[in-house]
Formats: sequence, structure tokens, C-alpha cells
Amino acid sequence: MTAVEAVHGVGSSGLGNLRRTAGIALGPAAAVAIWFAPISPDPAIAHALAITVFRVVYWVFEPIDHGVTGLIGCYLFWALGVTKFETAFSGFANNTPWFLFGAVLMGEAASKSGLAARIGRIGMAVGGASYGGLLLSVILLVLFLNFLVPSGMAQLAILAPMVMGVVKAFGVDKGSRIGRGLFVILTYSCGLFNKMILAGGATVLARGLVERITGQAIPWSTYFIAYLPAVLVTVAASWLVVMWLYPPERRRIVQDAAVDRAAARLPWSVAEKKTAIVLALAIALWATDFAHHIDPAVIALGAGLAVVLPGIGVLTTKDIRSVNFLLTVFLGAALSMGTVLIQTKALNLLTGSMVAWMTPFLGGALLGPSVLYWAGFFYHFLLGSELSMLSTSLPVMIAFARTHGLNPEALAMVLAFSSGGKLFVYQSSVLVQGLSYGYFDSRDMLKIGLVLSVVEGLVLFVLAPLYWPLVGVSWTAG
Repeated sequence: MTAVEAVHGVGSSGLGNLRRTAGIALGPAAAVAIWFAPISPDPAIAHALAITVFRVVYWVFEPIDHGVTGLIGCYLFWALGVTKFETAFSGFANNTPWFLFGAVLMGEAASKSGLAARIGRIGMAVGGASYGGLLLSVILLVLFLNFLVPSGMAQLAILAPMVMGVVKAFGVDKGSRIGRGLFVILTYSCGLFNKMILAGGATVLARGLVERITGQAIPWSTYFIAYLPAVLVTVAASWLVVMWLYPPERRRIVQDAAVDRAAARLPWSVAEKKTAIVLALAIALWATDFAHHIDPAVIALGAGLAVVLPGIGVLTTKDIRSVNFLLTVFLGAALSMGTVLIQTKALNLLTGSMVAWMTPFLGGALLGPSVLYWAGFFYHFLLGSELSMLSTSLPVMIAFARTHGLNPEALAMVLAFSSGGKLFVYQSSVLVQGLSYGYFDSRDMLKIGLVLSVVEGLVLFVLAPLYWPLVGVSWTAG
């Protein structure tokens, strides 16, 4: 069995087959049980939760493709009368799936044109020829981009071509430990560092909700200083966990120095130049969105379509047909699920239950932040969007804070931070985008996500009661 087969489960048996078989039975069984359970006087709530649980179980156990599972869920929401068609399939009218499609086309163009390999050589000039050095460079580049480009999907689209080139320079395939390690940490960190800086959509939404409800905004500097130790620990932990879980087949790129110099002097091809111009324009627009306010998805899809235009682009119709459209379907379906849960008020029931059991534990600064972090972490399992997770839970928690003598800003900071911890690909559009490049699978994401989520939880357990009061962030009001 090849490395790629091992990664994607092709030809696997034993535990993998048992997991899929268990999922086939567990999904419908759990859905039927919840469908008829006396959860609420409104049957639509139980029915929405039943279909949601079915989808989540199938996404976790993977008996069929993620995209097919998502589409079945949308169909069931509509066909069984849980909600209207436009709500059941609302995620496909969201701009995020089309951001993904554009980003995938950009990555495909960078790979086919040879630009990815050239950018990889530039990256090696900075990070050196060692696996450890290049891995650290990737993590630091993601952190740096968070100060320039506010979108995790845009950050991934920018850095993916470089990592593709680095993997190619090592002479290994996509399913290698080098390819999996570099790409899975690139993907995960693009959705993690922006929870420690007021830069990504989740933290900006949290800040906006606090300001709208309480009239007080969270200063950028306060947020940055409060999570600065977490940033430093995360950089080190990310590097260590990848080195541990994905020891490289080759520790250094073995290549003749003369060959390297000759490759660097090779003239740029027309295809490389075209692709580089399109990518450079996209990066420039992403980095200056504070001036023009063009949606990042508009930029991504525009760049993706540009690389397929005759005379401008480098991709053919055959190249486009080879793109995995089911990943776009998967993302649209995941977003639709959140909309249905909101529209049927099923999330109100879940949020109320969450607050009820947390109430006795939230009062103290020692346990309160950690309890809220892990509650947000598990609550996120039901939603395919950080923004949906925060927009449905944060107003409730802010109101709770104001009536229980807690600091709404601190609770918002913790809940936004908790949205960075993920185990499953469906929980974030950035993770789906990373999966689309084909270098890792959902099991890789589960391993990385589990370790780093625990690390972030432990960091918060120390920071909130001991460090935050020193920098002016208190858990209680006043």
C-alpha cells in the first residue's frame, strides 16, 4: 500500500472499515431517536436536530464523501418539511463556498504553471533546506500575514503555492509525512492565530457584538497584549506537534547547489508570469481591504476565474473538470446547517441548555474562562461556521455576564478564542479549503486539532486568572 493510499484509506481494512460501518448504522439510528424524542413542543426543533446529528455523525465517521453527506442533509431538511428550500440550501448563496472555488483554481494554476515550485525555492532561501526550519517559516509566515490579510482563506491561498513547491523540492508525494505535516499545520494555523489578534472575522464579530450591546469596544492593543503569551506558546507548540506527529522522511532537501543556482536563473515562463500577476493582484487587494472594502470572496473568485480565461489564464476546461466540486458542495451544506438551526430555533434550545449547566461554574476567574472555552469548543461541533457559532451564542453570554456581575469583554474574548479549537474539517471553511489541496485527510486534522485545542485550553487556564488582571482584563465587572 502506498503512502497516498494509507492517508486516504484506499485499500485499508480493519479499524478503518469498522469505523465506517459503525457510522453507517449510528447516523440513522441517532437521527430516528432524536426525531421522536420529546425535546420541545415544536417538532421542527427535534427534526432539525435529528438531521443535524445524522450529518455530523456521517462527517465524523466518513462512510461516504463529506459533500454527498452534506447534500443529503440539505435535501432532508427540505423534503421532510423542516424548512423551506431556500433555507435548506442557503449556504450555497453564501459567498464562502465560492471563495473556496476561486482559491482552489488559484492553487491549481500555481501548480500547473510552475509558479508554486519557483515560490517554494524562494521560501527555501529564507527558511533554509531543513524540514524543521521550513516548518517554522510556514508557521511564522501565517502569523505575519494575520497583520496584513484579515481572511484565513486568503492567507491559505497566498501560502499554499509556496508549501506545494517546498514539498516538491523534498521529492516526496502529497501523502508523505512531509506533505501532510506542512499542509495540515498551514491550514490549521490560518484559522487559529486570528483568534488571538483582532484581525479575523470571528474576533471582529465578537468585538462588534460587545460594542453594540454594551457600548464599550475592546481595544486592539488590549486584545493583542492579553493573548501575546498564547501566540508565542502556539508557535512553539505547533512546531513541536508537527515534528512529533509527522517526522520527515528526509530532514533536509538534498539537491546539488549548482542545480539550485541554475534553477533560480531559469527565465520565467509565460504561464508563470500570468499566474504571478493574478496572484499578486489578489494579494494586493486582500492586504488593502481597509481602503476599498471589497469582499475577500469577490477577490478570490475573480482571481480564480481569471486563471481560466482564454489568453489570460493557464488552466484548461479539462483542468477545471478535475477540481473536486464536492468540497464546494460540502462547504455550502455545512453553512446551510447553521442557518436551518437558527431559523428553526433549535440553537436557542441548545444555547439555553449550555448556559444553564455552566452557570454554577462561571463566577470565578479560576474555572470560569476554562469552562466557557470548552463549552464553546463543543458547541462549535454543531455549526460549520465560526461566525454562526459566535453570532448565536455570544449575545446570550453577554447578557448573562451583565446580569451576573461578569465582564462582557472578557467573556467575549474567551468565546472568540474557543472558536479556534476544531477537530473536524466541516467546522471551518479554512479547513475545507486546506483539505481541497489533497495533502492531508480528516484524520490528520483530528490529531492536530486535538493536541492544539488542549494546548490552547491549558494556556487559557493559566492566562485568564494570573496574567489578564495584570494587563487590565478582569473576569468580573467593575
